[in-house]
Amino acid sequence: MMARTQFNKFSADRRLYLCSLFITVLSVLPSIGQIDTTVKKPVNLADTDGQDLKDLNDANRKQPEDQKPPVRYLSLFEEEDLLKVSLRFDVAKFLKKADRDQSVDGTMTIHFSETDEMERKVTLKYRGQSRFERCKYPPARITFKKPVYEVSDSGRIKNIKLVNQCQPGSTFGEYVIREYLVYKLYNVLTDTSFRARLISLDLVDSENKRKTITQFGILLEPEALLAERLNLTEVKTKMLSQSHMFPDMIDRLAIFNYMIANWDWSVPGQHNVTVFTSLNYELGGLGIPVPFDFDLTGVVNAEYAIPPPGLGIETNRDRLFSGICRTREVYQNELMAFLGKKDEFYSVINEFPYLGKSDKRDIIAFLDQFFDQLEKQRSMDSLIDLLLANCKGSR
Repeated sequence: MMARTQFNKFSADRRLYLCSLFITVLSVLPSIGQIDTTVKKPVNLADTDGQDLKDLNDANRKQPEDQKPPVRYLSLFEEEDLLKVSLRFDVAKFLKKADRDQSVDGTMTIHFSETDEMERKVTLKYRGQSRFERCKYPPARITFKKPVYEVSDSGRIKNIKLVNQCQPGSTFGEYVIREYLVYKLYNVLTDTSFRARLISLDLVDSENKRKTITQFGILLEPEALLAERLNLTEVKTKMLSQSHMFPDMIDRLAIFNYMIANWDWSVPGQHNVTVFTSLNYELGGLGIPVPFDFDLTGVVNAEYAIPPPGLGIETNRDRLFSGICRTREVYQNELMAFLGKKDEFYSVINEFPYLGKSDKRDIIAFLDQFFDQLEKQRSMDSLIDLLLANCKGSR
């Protein structure tokens, strides 16, 4: 009983103490935490001493630093509508191609609408080999002096690949559109692929020596962005072969390149193939090949896409298989997987808004040559015989 009485007395004393403390805090709140809503007179600089003026100026200088502009996310590769982009730089100097390693400074403006745009200072450098040599307008790698962001903070873009028309004219514009379509077809097969964005590109000469050039172009998803998206890391070494790749991934790539008639690729040297690997060490550290630059393919059918001698093909629409050797069963399973994607491939082509009906018919007729071989087992066996006769390395 004595213990309970002492406990009740202690509890009462504690409640009285907390109540007194709470009242004390409330009494001082107006002076330290409550917003002052009284109207203050404007500051008369003549009534202030030097220290007051210094404090006021310091406060004004600090305010902008605390109000940083929000980061803008571009959604370059999340959307598919035609994007308008302007590049202002010394066009004449860039087109001379006097020095393969030269860079040109300029300004890139992304026009989201007639009233909304974003401008960045950039540096342009040549990239690629065949188009650099053959094309009036060589492809470029654009480096942003101040990064832009895709979707989230993890999607920082420092540089980006630009594919533009090889030559002026609507025919070469069509080649760019067809090449963009090839990226969309490979996206059907796997997420482990570069996303692309079709653009309307204005090349504006900063020196006013040339008229503005308007053409189609493609922006390619940067390697770092793909790596962030899929939790991968890029493999820089070029001392790799197809045997270092995940078997199903390199087989899928090889058959896709056969389907679209692409002979211009190679894992050794990473020619038009970027190799990644998973950060999950349980997957064995094998390579993940991701292709790019499809301008010489049969689907694009560019007039300048002439196969070099020694390949055993005469035109860019002759198919060549360059994959690694597998068993008949492996080839059979991979080809059946492609057949299962046929309707989706054709849907992408038919629903594509930037090509006319005749161009779509031409591409589908070309792909029919591949898919017709998969419809019956006898023709499938003949195709597998061809793959086995042309494959590289051992099974």
